[in-house]
Amino acid sequence: MGRAKLVDVEVMVSWPSSMTWKGLYPILSLSKTVYQKGISLTKKAMKQVESRLQRNPLLPKWDILIQPL
Repeated sequence: MGRAKLVDVEVMVSWPSSMTWKGLYPILSLSKTVYQKGISLTKKAMKQVESRLQRNPLLPKWDILIQPL
């Protein structure tokens, strides 16, 4: 697997555009939201998040589709 030095936002956003999986390119967007540290979800809130996750059975740790609200 190739390596890239992720030194700035432009490199981080452009680097995945050269990758494919089964002929498909990734879709990504940059989020500039700053989140507070030390915040965690309640079990109820986490269940709502988990209900939106779809894991690929072949790559369950790495390939997760997150359905929008």
